[in-house]
Amino acid sequence: MTNGRAGNDGPTRVAKTTMTSFEIVEALSEGERMGVSELARTVGLAKGTVHKHLTTLHRLNYVVNEDGAYRLGLRFLGLGVGVRNTLPVHGHARRHLDALAEATGEVASLVIPEHGYGVYVRMVTGERDGGPPYHEGERVYLHATAGGKALLAYLPDEERERILETRGLPPLTDNTITSRAELRTELQSIRDRRIAYDREEHVEGWRCVAAPITDAENRAVGAVSVSGPAERMMDRTTDADISGLLGSTASAIQNKLLSP
Repeated sequence: MTNGRAGNDGPTRVAKTTMTSFEIVEALSEGERMGVSELARTVGLAKGTVHKHLTTLHRLNYVVNEDGAYRLGLRFLGLGVGVRNTLPVHGHARRHLDALAEATGEVASLVIPEHGYGVYVRMVTGERDGGPPYHEGERVYLHATAGGKALLAYLPDEERERILETRGLPPLTDNTITSRAELRTELQSIRDRRIAYDREEHVEGWRCVAAPITDAENRAVGAVSVSGPAERMMDRTTDADISGLLGSTASAIQNKLLSP
């Protein structure tokens, strides 16, 4: 182990070779197949170094070489599904997400907090047209999504402030909240109503409504959300219906988690 780059939580002793491998993995996670030269330019490393890491990852079945172009292997899918299945909140939420997507016709999702982000661990698409501009497993900023704001509102003050300090409030669209004071006001409103909104703050043309799932100490362990194209989600009658459905869905999942 050697002194590596300081992470967001301060300087630590890290394995540089592991960091390099994961830089390559993350570059390939964008979905494009890349050759060694392109990958080397992308991650800013020598071609020989990148080739050595790719060879190791290929031998372990984590990348696939297709005529000199590399992509991630499906072994990552197995790992991700296995991790998801260990989450108690996911096990209790599956049936309820199916019912929520069917009732609303929109995309029903489960978001959990991890490392200061929100992660979409499950998504169920309803019968209406228009798939979401994100995918299962995607990591998003908490301040710009309904599910993320629902999580932030029900985290301890110290943890919430640490996340905001570390991750910041980057503007993802013209509607993204970038003021700490404005965000605090909105989070208080979320605590009052137990409903959060994303008004095209994450992706233009896409809106979302979410409700928190909390534990016995009223701390967020997840959030359920319903999202869809802005023109459909702006209908106030539908929005009220969706808010009620979200509240009952989150309560049902929460009751399962809290039951002995």
